[in-house]
Amino acid sequence: MGSVAGIPAELTSFVGRGTEFQDAASALKSERLVTLTGPGGVGKSRLAVRLARAPGPGFPDGVTYVSLAELGDPALLAGTVAGALELADQSARPQLEVLLEGLRTRRLLLVLDNCEHLIDACAELVDAVVRHCPSVVVLATSRQSLQLAGELVLVVPPMPVPDPGVTSPDLTRVDAVRLFTDRAAAVLPSFRITEANAADVARLCRQLDGLPLALELAAVRLRALSLRQIIERLDERYALLTARGPRFGPDRHETLRALIDWSHELCCEQEQLLWARVSVFADGFDLDAAEAVCTGNGIPAEHTLTLIEGLLDKSILLRQERHGVVWYRLLETIRQYGHEKLAATGESGRIRHRHRDWYLELTSRCQRAWLGPDQLRWSQRLHREHANLRTALDYCCENPDDAVLGMLMALQIKEFWLIRALTTEGRRHLGKLLQAARPDAPGRALALLTCAYLALIQGDRPAYERTLADAVAAAEREDNTSARAYILLVRGYDALITNHMAEAADHFARSAALQRTLGDLSGELWARFNHGATTAISGHPDHGRRILTGCIAEYTTRGEIFWRSWALWSLGAVEYLTGNLDSALTACRETLRFEQQVQDSSIVAFVLTVTAGIAARDGHHRRAARLFGAATSMWAAIGVSPARYAAFTGPINHDTATVVDALGTDTTTAEFTDGRAMPPQTAIQLALADEPAGISRRTPARTPLTKREIQVAELVAHGLTNRQIADTLHITPRTAGAHLDHIMTKLAVNNRVQIAAWITDTTHTQ
Repeated sequence: MGSVAGIPAELTSFVGRGTEFQDAASALKSERLVTLTGPGGVGKSRLAVRLARAPGPGFPDGVTYVSLAELGDPALLAGTVAGALELADQSARPQLEVLLEGLRTRRLLLVLDNCEHLIDACAELVDAVVRHCPSVVVLATSRQSLQLAGELVLVVPPMPVPDPGVTSPDLTRVDAVRLFTDRAAAVLPSFRITEANAADVARLCRQLDGLPLALELAAVRLRALSLRQIIERLDERYALLTARGPRFGPDRHETLRALIDWSHELCCEQEQLLWARVSVFADGFDLDAAEAVCTGNGIPAEHTLTLIEGLLDKSILLRQERHGVVWYRLLETIRQYGHEKLAATGESGRIRHRHRDWYLELTSRCQRAWLGPDQLRWSQRLHREHANLRTALDYCCENPDDAVLGMLMALQIKEFWLIRALTTEGRRHLGKLLQAARPDAPGRALALLTCAYLALIQGDRPAYERTLADAVAAAEREDNTSARAYILLVRGYDALITNHMAEAADHFARSAALQRTLGDLSGELWARFNHGATTAISGHPDHGRRILTGCIAEYTTRGEIFWRSWALWSLGAVEYLTGNLDSALTACRETLRFEQQVQDSSIVAFVLTVTAGIAARDGHHRRAARLFGAATSMWAAIGVSPARYAAFTGPINHDTATVVDALGTDTTTAEFTDGRAMPPQTAIQLALADEPAGISRRTPARTPLTKREIQVAELVAHGLTNRQIADTLHITPRTAGAHLDHIMTKLAVNNRVQIAAWITDTTHTQ
């Protein structure tokens, strides 16, 4: 089976559900869309997790599990699913199109959990997947069906309960009893079913209608009450549920509600407050967040941990670890109940405001620390907090004053959007904030400029030009020098992409100088390494290298990784384009080693392309073909083409032609296809590995020359002039002449004829 992604950990044992599991597993072998439906608390998600963990051999590309409970904006659905599938598309294409293209050839199980609050958007997405991706099977969970053609709806019922009169030995074969007993033993290790308590266990399971969540909540009560006391108190509670009275009994929704109500009443007042307030978090929180957002007005900060422990004991909160940090979350049914209680307190606005303030402070701290040794940890933290960041940004869109703070928050995490390929989401958030803010809102220029930059790297030129013009106008209105510096930087990127290198170098140099006067080190280094790259490519390689190596040294001293990877990649690109293949390969490999931590797909695509070109020029033609295939796959995944960067078009076309000439069309196609099928990590390992044996190439034996000097010598042997050598290798005539001088010195020869004779005498085919 292939990889699995996103499947939640099972924090407790899986009990029962044998029939439901077998029915669903069988359905997944023959149906394209299976939806598990049922009321909240019935165990749909838990069954889906178990199915995802044991999907059978029919899914060679594995399983991807996407929890949608914390997603509030239907417009982000396709992008969220694509992100879970690691489809890191950075183009301006609709995210649904990206998703369908990425899934079209895959054979996998896609699990979408908690669809009910996004039912229309989920139905549209699933319908498209089923229609256009013939080998993808979708398993959805929802309180209602998606109502799609071909959908097989499996109702997840409550667990079977004992019939009246069932005796003790037979009780343990009943799923509801087994679940209650398992959870009761976790609370009270001495708990067993005996002749004395068997009737009470059976009665309780019937009373709770076999609802798993209700059974689990009831088991927690055993810390303080006997079984008989639990049953008596539930009887009293049910008598008050409806005007019908206990004769008819509550329906299953009311049964679960009664248990949650009871759990709530058994909490002390401070625990009740905390339960309501933590419901503001999407997808969970840590202790620091709870202390910052939920304390005050009845909850002293120093009591927070004790109150959390109380809610853990009562099974209101669940505990897990993420990247070494203890993380707390509420089951969705419990969180919705907390939302109701929060609204009833009249505190919703205040707590949401504090939630926003906490994440504004978090992103501010991230920005201050970003150029330091904790950058990777901050990137992981932002990823962990992604759902909460979305919630905070959405809150900021509700009034103009908060929109200003939202724009600030968005700017502070722009690098996170770039690393995680969330360019479309970033543009959406900024667009909503700009729409909510007043036309003269402070910070508008930088927000517009970030939008323009994201549009540029996505290839959305009309949006880029329109938004950049708005940013320039806003910068003048604000008299914003920082915005002017970043305008120069963005215009430098535009010139770089369109291969106007001298113009790009000028923009980057002016931006770096302006950033320096403002004390914006991050902006200065960002502009400086691009200045170095464009300076080198525009005909001043030595000066460009000095700038780049200076930036790399600065990043290294600070322990920064993200921009150092881009600067290293830029150095590798410069060395490749100027013909220094050994230096280019060294820089590219160092970049890839960083990228195994950073995981920025854009850099990997660039580096694989250049590494392929290096292999082609070194005569490792099969390796080159495979790397070109792997690079093409990465470019397709991010929705961009290297052809957008005009400086690379000629060299890459030349190197590709070299490979085809050496191997022939059929062999090249076969190697390219193998490379394109490689997973990203396999492709990275290929690029990092030394050339394996068995790949044909021509090389002089026992040569004192470098690889580049061998190439120059071979071209001399073919009668090429310095100008022709320079054109062939994409180097300057001056560099070709320098290589020629080195060759003559090393070989102790005086002219081209002697170089040609040496090549003829010493080369052989391995």
